[in-house]
Amino acid sequence: MLSLYVVSVLYVVTYSVDNILKNVQSKVNISVYFKADVKEDEIDKIKNDFRKNEAIKSIDYVSRDKALENFKRDNADEPVILQSLEEIGDNPLLASLVIKANNQEQYQGVADFVNNSQYKEKISRVNYGKNKEIIDKLNSIIATIRRIGITLGIIFATISILVTFNTIRITIYAQRNEIEIMRLVGASNAYIRSPFIFEGITYGVAASLVSMLILFITLKFITPYVSSVVPSENLVAFYLSHFGQIIGIQLFIGAVLGIFSSAIAMRKYLKI
Repeated sequence: MLSLYVVSVLYVVTYSVDNILKNVQSKVNISVYFKADVKEDEIDKIKNDFRKNEAIKSIDYVSRDKALENFKRDNADEPVILQSLEEIGDNPLLASLVIKANNQEQYQGVADFVNNSQYKEKISRVNYGKNKEIIDKLNSIIATIRRIGITLGIIFATISILVTFNTIRITIYAQRNEIEIMRLVGASNAYIRSPFIFEGITYGVAASLVSMLILFITLKFITPYVSSVVPSENLVAFYLSHFGQIIGIQLFIGAVLGIFSSAIAMRKYLKI
C-alpha cells in the first residue's frame, strides 16, 4: 500500500508541476528593448530581418505608447506608482519587440542571435534571463521530485515484496500437509500454485484500493494550500478526472508486485 501510495503521489505531483511549467513556458518570450532614439521605421526593418531566423515563431511590436498603456493597466491598483509616473511627465518606457520561439529549447539560441546581431548597438537590453531562470528552476524541481519518488518507490516496493514473500511462505508452511496430500492424489503443479498466486494478487488489489482512499484524503487536505499558491491547480479535480487511469496503474503495479512476491516464495519454499 505504501509503495502504491508513493507512486500515486509522485504521479499527481509530477503532473501538477508539469502543468505549472507548461503555463510558465506558454508565457515565456524574449523582449528586445530599443534605445529611445531608435525610430519606428528602423525597428520595423529590424523586425523584418529577425523574421528570417527559422527559430522565431512570431514577433510583435510594442510601441512606447502601447507600453505605457499596458503599464498603467497592470498597475491600476498601485496609485503610488501611477503618481510617480505622472510626476516624471514624459513617457519613460521604451519600444520593444516581443519574440516567441518555436519551442522552449530554441530561446537561448534566439537570445544569442539578438545579442550578436548587427543591431546590437540600437538595443538597450534583452529581457530573457529571468524567464530562463524560472524554467530551469522548475525543470530542476521536476527532476528532483522524480528522483525522490523513484527512490522511495523502489524502497517501498522492495519492502512490499519482502512482506508478501514472507506472508506467502508462512501460508505454504501452514498448508504443507494439504499440499502433500494434493501431490499424492496427483494434483498438477499449476493447481497447487494457483491459490498462492491469487493470494498475492488479492494483496495487491486490496493495497490499491486502500492507497486510492488515502491518496484522496491527502489531496483533499492539501488542495486548499496548493490552490492558494497556484490558483489554477485543483488536485482533487485532477484525481477525480483521472480516477480510472490512477487506479488502473495502481491495480497493475499491485498485481505485479503480488504475483512476483508469490512466485519467489513458491520457487523457494514450494518444491514442486
